[in-house]
Amino acid sequence: MRNLLVTIRYCGTRYSGWQVQPNAPTVQQTLQDAVEQLFQVRENIVGCSRTDSGVHANTYCCNIRTQSVLPCDTVVNGLNAYLPDDIAVLSCREVPYEFHARYDCIGKEYRYIIRNSRIPDPFSVNRCWQVKPKLHAELMHEQAQAFLGTHDFSAFCSAGASTVSNVRTVTAFSVERKEDEIFFHVSADGFLYNMVRIMVGTLTQISLGKIPPNTLTDIINSLNRECAGVTAPPQGLYLNRVFYGGVMKDNG
Repeated sequence: MRNLLVTIRYCGTRYSGWQVQPNAPTVQQTLQDAVEQLFQVRENIVGCSRTDSGVHANTYCCNIRTQSVLPCDTVVNGLNAYLPDDIAVLSCREVPYEFHARYDCIGKEYRYIIRNSRIPDPFSVNRCWQVKPKLHAELMHEQAQAFLGTHDFSAFCSAGASTVSNVRTVTAFSVERKEDEIFFHVSADGFLYNMVRIMVGTLTQISLGKIPPNTLTDIINSLNRECAGVTAPPQGLYLNRVFYGGVMKDNG
């Protein structure tokens, strides 16, 4: 029995997230269908994270325990032949049998993209959040540093989440403008449900003057979702990098 670490990239527009659902297309189900065609048996696929409907991934890691003896290069080429154009397998390699894509993950980096222009870009539809009023990337970057460190992020978690603890450690948060696009990059040891999207929504409201600056620490300490800002829409969010210890340090 082998354990294969497979890295994929996908556009999440057509999918109801990663995890298999009974009445909606998902990335996991689509990948399982391709694996079944290639291996001639339906294998269980373990993903590194759940992503919501409409969310994308530049890097997504999953592992497959299989008796297939196909070489890893053949697995990559074969799966890409069976997958639709909005999902691509980037790499495949053997890892220790006990490796688990979710439980062995020590951190992730998310990217969020805002198109900050009054003129829409047809080629950016479903790839970013269009915000027409002028946003100030420098201010948002400065304010975002309040997220760094270990905190209870209950104020930045949507209702309905089922977690043992809402404490997470944010290790980096940057905001940078490149022409009409603003890029948010945030790294942490883990993320709560809609955490990044609420962070981005809150920062945009600070930039627009709807939330006073220098209040993020108070919002974090409130542990109250109602104190934070809006939840940014899903189409601007990308799982960007996945970090592991031992097997791999950085799959970016």
